[in-house]
Amino acid sequence: MIIAIDGPAASGKSTTAQGVATRLGITYLDTGAMYRSITLGLMDHGISLRDLSSIEEFLNTVKIEFGDSNSGSKIYLNGRDITDKIRSTAVTEKVSVVSAIGVIRESMVQIQRKIGGNTDCVLEGRDIGTVVFPDADFKFFLVADVEVRARRRLKDLDELGEEQTIEEMIADIRCRDELDSTRDHSPLVKAEGAIEIDTGKLTIDGQIEKIVNIINQ
Repeated sequence: MIIAIDGPAASGKSTTAQGVATRLGITYLDTGAMYRSITLGLMDHGISLRDLSSIEEFLNTVKIEFGDSNSGSKIYLNGRDITDKIRSTAVTEKVSVVSAIGVIRESMVQIQRKIGGNTDCVLEGRDIGTVVFPDADFKFFLVADVEVRARRRLKDLDELGEEQTIEEMIADIRCRDELDSTRDHSPLVKAEGAIEIDTGKLTIDGQIEKIVNIINQ
């Protein structure tokens, strides 16, 4: 069984997807974290986003793994725990541009399909229901007002010890929305047949409950 949860930045996809997977007892695949991991790796190696040859070489050396600990889920890039680093402002500012690069999307989609083809799972991202698994058993599209999403991201940054104003965050999110929805490769669009859920009007538990009820019905 494949459950696809798509939506714009900070619409609540990751937390909701993780909760749904836990409730159903199946695998949760954080595809957004995968793109953030690649973004961090390219930054750490000083690889220009215009240098497609070096990007392809880097992708051939990449190993992304997910794990769990007492403090929650973890993600590793070539054996290094990068769970907190990928949520930094520096990575957030670049991830939409990195995600729009064709060779990167192709590489990540292959990995996602391989994992999803072997297990029941919940996947969240921008193109799960449109490109990665267009025949997913269930498709959801999460939305929320831009200010609601901005306040969520500010809370995340505060936990990382970073500061930004609400005005700056709203501008950043609007920019990401524009990049995500207008890119050439796998733009952010609502998949045909996807059920839209406004997460700005629900608690996290409410979002999870609504999706689980729809699936169980």
